[in-house]
Amino acid sequence: MQIKNLSVNLSDERCLIEIAAHHLKISPKKISSVKILRKAIDARRRNGSEIKFVYNLDVELIDEKKIINPSQINNSEFQFKKTSAVIVGFGPAGMFAALTLIKAGIKPIIFERGADVDTRQKEVEKFFKGGNLNLNTNVQFGEGGAGTFSDGKLTTRINDNLIAEILEIFIEAGAPEEIRYLQKPHIGTDNLKKIVKNIRKKIIALGGEVFFNAQITDIEIKSGKIKSVIVNNEQRFETDSVFFAIGHSARDTYQMLFNHGVEMESKAFAVGVRIEHPQEFINRSQYGIDFQNPKLPVADYFLTFKDEINNRGVYTFCMCPGGQIVAATSELNQVVTNGMSNFKRDSKIANAAVLVNVTPNDFQNFDRDPLCGMRFQKKYESLAFEIAGKNYFAPVQTIGDFLNNRSGSTQFLTTPTYPIGFKAVDLHNCLPNFVTNSLALALKSFNKKIPNFAADDVVMTGIETRTSAPCRIIRSKENFQSVNVEGLYPIGEGAGYAGGIMSSAVDGMKAALKVNNGNKNN
Repeated sequence: MQIKNLSVNLSDERCLIEIAAHHLKISPKKISSVKILRKAIDARRRNGSEIKFVYNLDVELIDEKKIINPSQINNSEFQFKKTSAVIVGFGPAGMFAALTLIKAGIKPIIFERGADVDTRQKEVEKFFKGGNLNLNTNVQFGEGGAGTFSDGKLTTRINDNLIAEILEIFIEAGAPEEIRYLQKPHIGTDNLKKIVKNIRKKIIALGGEVFFNAQITDIEIKSGKIKSVIVNNEQRFETDSVFFAIGHSARDTYQMLFNHGVEMESKAFAVGVRIEHPQEFINRSQYGIDFQNPKLPVADYFLTFKDEINNRGVYTFCMCPGGQIVAATSELNQVVTNGMSNFKRDSKIANAAVLVNVTPNDFQNFDRDPLCGMRFQKKYESLAFEIAGKNYFAPVQTIGDFLNNRSGSTQFLTTPTYPIGFKAVDLHNCLPNFVTNSLALALKSFNKKIPNFAADDVVMTGIETRTSAPCRIIRSKENFQSVNVEGLYPIGEGAGYAGGIMSSAVDGMKAALKVNNGNKNN
């Protein structure tokens, strides 16, 4: 039987079998096992009450007949049909599209512009230490996609039956089993590097093919149908189904598709900075007197603000407890930031993006085509590179300086964790005025919600621009294909239809299922 929304005080030292038995008013001896289906934290302390864990439990009684779940498909005995499909990009959307195609008997051929994850790690470390930027293997590109160098959050706003299947695949590949039930599950960069490698090995073992350092540089379209892809400007590969899981930073691929007349539209995204605090400060703000309780995970936060004056939304995003800021550019002479953390989240520094909404109406100084948001991003990333010294250092500024039109202060509450280096400058010089105006108002509001969140010595690091795709490759809702190129399937975050690891994985699976259904209909 299941117990839902069971509240347990932080101070309760009983085991879950005892707690479940007390709730059911039976002896603990009558319970054979308790499985956690969901675990959340309620830190609201209503009327002075304790922090609580909130559980959904699956309780098995000794006298009950065991219910055996249907066995998984035996993945080792797939018989491929003659049809094969090309997948461009090996992030979550591409990976899970590949696994779904295999189950349908369709062989996936995967081309990833970047390197395998081990080589990728070495290239990223070289860049972080001041080495040259590898344009195809970096924080944005390579095995696992941009999510590999992140917190590995598996939270999503979508509600889909495929989520449970995706979590099981992650666990099989080495993810901790707690991701099945935690309200805010995460994997961590350190685990993700192992997991994506194991998923790749599984795909290859099942008959799929994965090629690294293989960029799709062109496509061939005839009579409105995809006919082939060109790899690294040399090899031509014929196919009638191509899944473009390119990620939100594949600007050259966007341009190539646009040049071929693939229907696109510009879309909203967000830009801003990353802010850092001591993790202990965030723990205190969220947990109060219990902030050092070992039962509690490191705390996170989510803050929003509506700028009524300028009609802008401001919010925190990609909050990384116990993490660090990373250098996330994928192009020369540009500075881009993102956040990451390992599974243990033990760096003692918390960071999050503070972002302002940007809409296509803000791109009026650029050519009005679907890629104008991309050019908007590049302009401010280039400015960030220039004002910080033209050496991939990040521009930083204390909140006190930012709000009082000063610059140059280096008395930081925490030393910026951006790995290459940083320079204290005026962030107003690398962000649009409408962004800095709304950001200033939001910081004052956030400071009321979490006292000293925007203290004078808190440091902000610029700039964050790759929050989501700047354009959308338009596809049919019915079959997930491009509206004007048959056989071209835009999927995942880069296509403008997802916003994170889980939603991208779901999107890739759904598109692959559409291909299978189409083949059955034919």
